[in-house]
Amino acid sequence: MPTCAVLSFRLGLTDGVSIVADSWIGALRDLGFDILTVAGEGPVDRLLGDLAIGRWPDGRAGVDGPEAATPAEIDALEREVRETLIDADIVVVENLGTIPMNLPAARAVARARAGRPTIWHHHDPAWQRDRYADVDELPRDDPAWRHVTINDLTRAQLRARGIAAVTIRNGFDPAQMVGDRGRERDRLGFDTEELVLAHPVRAIERKGVPTALALAAALDATYWLTGPAEEGYGPELGRLLDRARADGLRVRHEPAHSLGDLYAASDVIAFPSVWEGFGNPPVEAALARRPAAVGAYPVATELRDLGFRWFDPTDPDTLARWLRDPDHGLLDHNLAVARTHCSPEAVAAALRGLLDEAGWAP
Repeated sequence: MPTCAVLSFRLGLTDGVSIVADSWIGALRDLGFDILTVAGEGPVDRLLGDLAIGRWPDGRAGVDGPEAATPAEIDALEREVRETLIDADIVVVENLGTIPMNLPAARAVARARAGRPTIWHHHDPAWQRDRYADVDELPRDDPAWRHVTINDLTRAQLRARGIAAVTIRNGFDPAQMVGDRGRERDRLGFDTEELVLAHPVRAIERKGVPTALALAAALDATYWLTGPAEEGYGPELGRLLDRARADGLRVRHEPAHSLGDLYAASDVIAFPSVWEGFGNPPVEAALARRPAAVGAYPVATELRDLGFRWFDPTDPDTLARWLRDPDHGLLDHNLAVARTHCSPEAVAAALRGLLDEAGWAP
């Protein structure tokens, strides 16, 4: 049986890339591959710490200081990656060669995979983030490689840069959306009739925490933020949550016991992001039959074109009316759209087509 290695900064955790990578791993197993996981962090088969986010500054001299990884260190990492992947027939690189959160690792992995069957799975390239706007060396290309994006916007942007790619939208297993509402609400101290608005994100600026807080206040709901602060957003988040509590808003900042429990325990999902490469929570909410208030980021428009119907997070009155008299037809509709366009079966079929085209199918 052929082996497919899946490699990234981190795998097996709760971030969006890890969740999507897990769905690919399931599809690749079903297609006939043994799986080898390799990452800088997480419960993986082979741990290479030099791949992790934060292992080195990102390597942009004059921006974040001088490059901390010497040429000799990058050479050594290239050799380590090549040796680690020596028994892999193909490799899937999840976002590590896309966003420059560890440029030395991206350079080493690209060199190690030169001329070798590799799928580069692109979630959010550098030019889509202001902080990386000056980085133009990723993604790299090679005739032996294939490129996959999670949305049509990024695919078109890659094409404009001379890189051909296919779009495979993120897929979600409905079974993962099943949770225990009573147990999770008891654990968190939510009352039976308490309206809970969940904001299932890492707390960073683009996730729209102030908008989600305002929506919770307008709905007289408890605001439940499930992810940690990252990218230096901790102090600002602390100020926002302290101010909200002082104004009388009920606030919980705590992870869910599981993904299914998160959606089971919540009543409405807030996702007022201004930018996302995809945006998993609105689709997860559809599978869990929960209404979602979703921001107008560009890829959300692409997803709405598939048929999803979401509320405007800046229009609490419309959502409040729906919550008072829920239209279950809306939930049925969103569930059907998610099952049609964002299912494990859709991912598997698209991967099978890609592997057949490349001559890599088992």
